[in-house]
Amino acid sequence: MMDDQCASRKPFPRKKTALVRGVNGFSMVELLIVMTVGLIVTAIGFITLAPAMKQIRVSNAYNTTLATIRQAREMAVSNRDIYTVTLSNAAVPSTLIISDTNPVNPHVVETVKLPNDVSFDNEPGIPNTVLTSPDNFGTGAQAIDFAQPPATQSNVIYFYPDGAARDANSNLNNGVVYIARPGELMSSHAISLWGATGRLRGWRLIYKSGVLTWSQM
Repeated sequence: MMDDQCASRKPFPRKKTALVRGVNGFSMVELLIVMTVGLIVTAIGFITLAPAMKQIRVSNAYNTTLATIRQAREMAVSNRDIYTVTLSNAAVPSTLIISDTNPVNPHVVETVKLPNDVSFDNEPGIPNTVLTSPDNFGTGAQAIDFAQPPATQSNVIYFYPDGAARDANSNLNNGVVYIARPGELMSSHAISLWGATGRLRGWRLIYKSGVLTWSQM
């Protein structure tokens, strides 16, 4: 009897479902819009950061040059020996090489390279008189100019145990090295060297009262 009642009972009616939704996900148009917005944001970020990144590389090249020359001097003083630092702009990248002067077995202590887009470079337009050059050394005619009288060698500095900087003939080595990104005048930096004491000073090119001048860093 129970089985007959169960068999005759109508199944429980189901509610009609709402319209079936489509498969979840993004359409091709939505993906293209997202990708386009992402590319635009990336491009804007690159354009905004590119000048800053260039300036950072110039600053790094300046700091590297200053630190390397200073390192050669400190090695000469601490080791009571003569060390040279050779600055070369003959190829890309510009390089600095620290060497000892051991007469029996001289060897390179360290080689340092500047970023490829920065070099020892005296950009056209930098102040070009003795009165306007860094520490009044030279006229900016050469990118590497440590041959200010009485020195005779422009790109090799000999540091002595007393900290003095001289050339190959033992003449005091005064001068300047200029650093810049080729073609960008306002990226110019400079480092001056006083031979008698080996003192180094850093400079950057600025506009002051509408005139280009070197400002000490």
